Amino acid sequence: MKECRLILDEVQAVLGRLRPDGIDRLLALLESGRTLFTIGEGRSGLMAKSFAMRLFHLGLRVYVVGETIAPAIRENDVLIAVSGSGTSAAVVTAAAKARETQAVVIGVTTDAASPLACHADDLIVIEAATRYRKDTEAASAQPLGSLFDQCAHIVFDAVCLRYAESRQVTNRDAFLRHTNL
Repeated sequence: MKECRLILDEVQAVLGRLRPDGIDRLLALLESGRTLFTIGEGRSGLMAKSFAMRLFHLGLRVYVVGETIAPAIRENDVLIAVSGSGTSAAVVTAAAKARETQAVVIGVTTDAASPLACHADDLIVIEAATRYRKDTEAASAQPLGSLFDQCAHIVFDAVCLRYAESRQVTNRDAFLRHTNL
């Protein structure tokens, strides 16, 4: 199907430009045993939630901001804030609040000069198209921020894969943490 090939080609082009340094620093934070939080809005929020779910399956202590069981973020905790544009109001506000508490903020965005980036201690910049179609973004035939969300999902799964390998977390280990209700 030509649409699948088009999507795969776009994703491959974006991921081919990805710099590993922010990912390496995120992995170090995951391995430090800190409490993790994720946040995003819309489809980017779904990517953040799916990342949190998989991190939980891998044995990490992780919460999704806005869920009823999410505790207060504290000093040295980690907030992974996902916003393609870097301007999503709730994400930027949460990042600013997390910085006030001296938590570590990892921004995942397309724009290294965005408001989210200004509140982040570190960035994972995914140079993909968002709904705004800025000149600095990759071109995409897909609607809105689909390309960013697809790439973020793959990056998060790659982080989980590397974490699982480094900690020798097997599929069986993860399966035992998977919901059974």
